[in-house]
Amino acid sequence: MVDDVQKIGIGITSFGVIFTTLGVVLFFDKLLLSMGNIMFLSGVTVTIGPKRALKFFVRQQNIGGSFSFVGGLTLVVCGWPIVGACMEFYGFLALFSAFFPTVFLFLKRFPIVGTFISGPGVKNLIAKLAKTSQHSLPV
Repeated sequence: MVDDVQKIGIGITSFGVIFTTLGVVLFFDKLLLSMGNIMFLSGVTVTIGPKRALKFFVRQQNIGGSFSFVGGLTLVVCGWPIVGACMEFYGFLALFSAFFPTVFLFLKRFPIVGTFISGPGVKNLIAKLAKTSQHSLPV
């Protein structure tokens, strides 16, 4: 069950994703990218808790992705938004790639998205992307 604090964390994370997407769409706007990244990190921390978030980001297999994400955030703040956004994207993929199978299973339940994901070409692509399937979530 999701309590109120986790709902707030999910909301902050969602706003972070929206702000980051807007920052990319609006020609790598430095302010929107910075706000989106800070909201995303804050939302993840509020959702899973500070101890579990710290444990997740400093795990041995996640340390490269963490450095890449934080380095990209630093580059965005310092005025290099395109290079920083590319580093953040790599860090995001490195950190959260273990969650992709769970996300795809969740998205298959939606009427239109599920039909699209179950299509022959997309299904094979998703199978390649979600190849590192694990039995439990990496948190």
